[in-house]
Amino acid sequence: MNVKLRMCSLLGLLLCSVMGFAQIEWHNPLAMGTEMIRGRWWQTELSDSYRRFPPRAQETIPASVYTQSTQAAGLNIVFRTNSPEISVRYTVTGSHSFNHMQATGKSGVDLYGVDAHGTWRWCCTGNRHFGQDSIVYRYDGLTYEQDNGYGYEFHLYLPTYVEVNFLEIGVKEGSRFEFHPTSKERPIVVYGTSIAHGACSSRPGMAWSNIIDREMEHPIVNLGFSGNGRMEPEVYDLINEIDAKLYILDCLPNMCGIIDQIEPRLTAGVRKLRASHPDVPILLVDHSGYPQEVTRKASTIFRKANAEQQRVYKQLQAAGIEHLYYLSYQELGLTADSWVEGSHPNDLGMRQYADAYIKKIREILHEDCMERTVFTPCHHHRDPYDWLDRHEKVLAYNQTEQPEILLIGNSITHYWGGNPKAHIIRGEKSWNKLFKGKKVSNMGFGWDRVENGLWRIYHDELYGFKARKIFLFLGTNNIGRNTPEEIVSGQLELLRAIHLRQPQAKLYMCGIMPRSTGQEHIKAVNELLPKRLAAEMPEVTFVTLSPLLGDENQSAYEQYFIDGTHPSGEGYEREAKMLKKYVNE
Repeated sequence: MNVKLRMCSLLGLLLCSVMGFAQIEWHNPLAMGTEMIRGRWWQTELSDSYRRFPPRAQETIPASVYTQSTQAAGLNIVFRTNSPEISVRYTVTGSHSFNHMQATGKSGVDLYGVDAHGTWRWCCTGNRHFGQDSIVYRYDGLTYEQDNGYGYEFHLYLPTYVEVNFLEIGVKEGSRFEFHPTSKERPIVVYGTSIAHGACSSRPGMAWSNIIDREMEHPIVNLGFSGNGRMEPEVYDLINEIDAKLYILDCLPNMCGIIDQIEPRLTAGVRKLRASHPDVPILLVDHSGYPQEVTRKASTIFRKANAEQQRVYKQLQAAGIEHLYYLSYQELGLTADSWVEGSHPNDLGMRQYADAYIKKIREILHEDCMERTVFTPCHHHRDPYDWLDRHEKVLAYNQTEQPEILLIGNSITHYWGGNPKAHIIRGEKSWNKLFKGKKVSNMGFGWDRVENGLWRIYHDELYGFKARKIFLFLGTNNIGRNTPEEIVSGQLELLRAIHLRQPQAKLYMCGIMPRSTGQEHIKAVNELLPKRLAAEMPEVTFVTLSPLLGDENQSAYEQYFIDGTHPSGEGYEREAKMLKKYVNE
């Protein structure tokens, strides 16, 4: 630990002793390596700080932009604990508040927990102490709906408008605690002004980019800079280094005074991004307006900026620039009640920003391109294994191995065999025989339901390779929670989402395997599913898994299962026999 961090640690220890902290174990994310701070790129170069641009950027970008980049806007830390209390102590550089933005928004932190089923829960606290340079947040009396010892996955959003020099997270002594590293999933990159930076949310979690992070669960890189974000060429150079899934350019609020620069700077920036990232969508965003427009004629200048950007947008489209999108002033839809002082949105305005963005992003990323079912994509932690860690392993495996066959399923697939390796393997012999000589990815996840499969598809598990065949096995864990009609609609939604991302692959929808419970619903699903496929997706092949594993009523032959649901080694042998002709055709 360097001298600066050691001094900060001593200050934090002194403050915590004054507040009466005892028997608390403290954890420093920066001591755990380069991958524990989320919401940014250039992790290796930024490993000892909570900054957003690498140190080398200081040599090229405007000084005011670099100064703003030292502030922790959009950065967050993810960890898992079952502690009944969580404390955060940290030191900062910068004032705690602005005259138009309170301390909880400018220099405070914000904590959310995610339960075993993927539901987000805000953690409120009245126990905050803002010292001269040290700040402490304490969350007491935390309870966990599922008392399984694993606790919740917590997301700690860092302050928006101060530089964080030192930070530790404390939990009750003896509690479970582990950091979750950053994801290999490609991020959404936001380049903009103070509104993107986070002004003037009442707390970090209410900044619109953090709302999107929470509700879409895609990594967000926040490159919003107060008083800046003017489409600077040097900033475009840095953004161009990021392997993104979407670039958002929201710079017009600070371009109104230099409208003549919109065309040259925007054109150059878009062409630069497109040259290096030919297929990545780019979203241009209007100025959201001023509420005082009706009382001050000068406030109408934003309309001129919007008109100029829209003209350049059409010009770029006419020049053949593809995957270019637009979010208009009308779609943003802010009202007179959406502002703090006429320039920066309050929490209502941030919510409206986020809603408009989420709707547009879902359209761009094909996450809402079909009739919605009852299923909301989410991740979970219902099983003892680390679900998010397996997701990261699937991302890495698929990118590296370029599999030709995918099996997307739940624990029945998860425990069969193959790679990525599972913590339980019951049918490796039959797996190896069935898939001999083929590159196959086992994308089975224990306890997965339809909604969890959707989440995985939306979060890059099908990105970066072209499969020949994809087998889908999801649905059994929705029995008893959803009606047969809902389950079948969800299965078709999964198939459509898969087809959009892997249009060349032959798709196989596997019926639900016989079980010792829920047979009536399983039978209804397996009868309805091939009918819906024939009418709506005739190109998909329906595969029954019943004949060798259960009777006509979908009751499992117990000798082939270890618990009435999960096949034994002999059960997997029988599953392999039913899949063989489809694997080899």
